[in-house]
Amino acid sequence: MKRREFVKKASVAAGAFSIVPSFVMGGRHTPPSDTLYLASIGVGGRGAGVVNEINRTGKVKFVALCDVDANRAAETFKKFKKAKVYTDFRDVYDNHLDEIDGFTVATPDHTHAVISLPFINAKKHAYVEKPLTHNIREARLMAQAASNAGIISQMGNQGASSDGIRKTKEWIDAGVIGKVTKVDCWTNRPVWPQGLRNITEAQPVPKTLDWDLWLGPAADRSYNAAYLPFKWRGFWDFGTGALGDMGCHIMETPFYALELGHPTEAEASCTTVWAGDFVEANYDKVCPPSSIVRLKFESKNHGEVSLNWYDGGVMPDLPDELKDNEILGDWNGGTAFYGTKGILIADTYSANPRLLPGELNAMFRSPEEKITRISEGEDRNRHGSNWVNSVLTETRAASDFSYAGPLTEAVLMGNLAIKAYQYKVLQEGKKEGDWAAFEYPGRRTLKWDGDNMKITNYEKANDWVTRTYREGWKIK
Repeated sequence: MKRREFVKKASVAAGAFSIVPSFVMGGRHTPPSDTLYLASIGVGGRGAGVVNEINRTGKVKFVALCDVDANRAAETFKKFKKAKVYTDFRDVYDNHLDEIDGFTVATPDHTHAVISLPFINAKKHAYVEKPLTHNIREARLMAQAASNAGIISQMGNQGASSDGIRKTKEWIDAGVIGKVTKVDCWTNRPVWPQGLRNITEAQPVPKTLDWDLWLGPAADRSYNAAYLPFKWRGFWDFGTGALGDMGCHIMETPFYALELGHPTEAEASCTTVWAGDFVEANYDKVCPPSSIVRLKFESKNHGEVSLNWYDGGVMPDLPDELKDNEILGDWNGGTAFYGTKGILIADTYSANPRLLPGELNAMFRSPEEKITRISEGEDRNRHGSNWVNSVLTETRAASDFSYAGPLTEAVLMGNLAIKAYQYKVLQEGKKEGDWAAFEYPGRRTLKWDGDNMKITNYEKANDWVTRTYREGWKIK
C-alpha cells in the first residue's frame, strides 16, 4: 500500500461484530495455537516495557519492530535480533500485514489512533497504551472499529487485570460502604515540566530521530529538546497532561466499581503561571502545572456520583477517619470512595482496597468472591499475559476497547474542562503583552451529551472533542 493511501484506511470499517480466530485473520500465516505473531510500534521508553511484558509470556514472536527514534529503541532492537526493524509504521503495514496476528502501540498519545486504526480495520488484534487516544472522537472511533473488526483488544492500564479492582467492586456491590456519593482521585503527576511558555527556538534534529514522523498528525514545527523524550506529555498537541497520563489508571477503579458511563458535566480550575512581569505562560499550547477537575456521573446503583480529580501536588481533603500515621493511596496517587456507611481507599494500580478508619480492616470479613480473577502471569506482566491469552483463546480481554474507549472518553472529558478554563480571547483594541490584554472565560461547567459527543452549553469546547490533523494524517 502506498504511504499516501495509508491513513485513508483509518476510516471505521463496516460490518457486523464477530470474533474470528487469529489464524483466519492472519492471511497466509497460520500460527500454532500457543504462539502469537506481533508487530510492535513504539519500542523505546515505555514501549520497551510493553514489549518485555508481553514477551515474558513465552507465547509471542515479534515479526517487526518500529520506532522513529533509533537511539531510544536500540536496546529493544538488539534484544530481538530476528525481528525486522523499521522507522515508519506504514512500512510494517506494507511488508508484514499477512504475517502478523496482532500489534502493539506505545507511541506518544497523539499518534495512537492514526497508527492503530488501519491495522484494526485489517482485523489485527490490538494492544494500545493508555490513554487509548488523544481525543474523545478518536476513542469513539477506536472502540467502533475494534467492534466492527471483531478483534481482541486491550488498553495498557494494568490495574484492569488486578485482583484489587475486582475486590473493590465486590465490596461496593455488597454495600460495605453503602451508596457511593463522592469519589476523590489524585496523582503525583506531572513528573515532567508543565506550564511552559510556547517554544519558538529551533534546534538541530538528532540524527537518530525522524522528527516528521514523530510529529505525525500534529502541526509542523521545529524540533526542540523541550519536547523529547517523555516531556511531550505536557503539550496539548502531543500529550494529555497529568489527567490523561494517570486517569486511565486511577479513575478506572471507580469507573469499573460503580459501572460509570459518560459524565454528564465537567468543570475545572487550574494554577496560573507567570513567565515574567505580568506575562502569563501560553496555556493554549501547554497543560497547566496543576488542576482540579470535577466530573458528575449518573450511576444505576448509586445515583448521582461526584468524581473529583486532583494533580500537580493539589490534594483532596483528608478524611477525619485517617490517622496521623496513615496516608491516602500510595506515592503515585489513589482513590477515596465516600459512601453513606463509610469510606474505602484504593491504591493507584492494583486498587488493594481498605476501609477507614483503619481498625475496621482487622475485624472486617470480605464479601464472597464473585468476580473471576485473572490468573495468568505475574503481577508485572499479568495485563499483557491477559491480552495474549485472550487472543489465543478467543476470549474478551480485561480492558478491551468496548470498555477502554468509554473510560478514555470520561478521562478526556476532564481535559475539555481544563481547556475551557485556560481558553483566552484577545480583547478588542488590546495587543498581546499588554496588561490584562486577554479575557478569560474562566471556570465554567460544561454540559456533556455523551451519546452525541457534544458540549451543549459552550460551543467552543466542541473544537476540542477532536483535533486539527496535519495534511496527510487525517482520519475519517
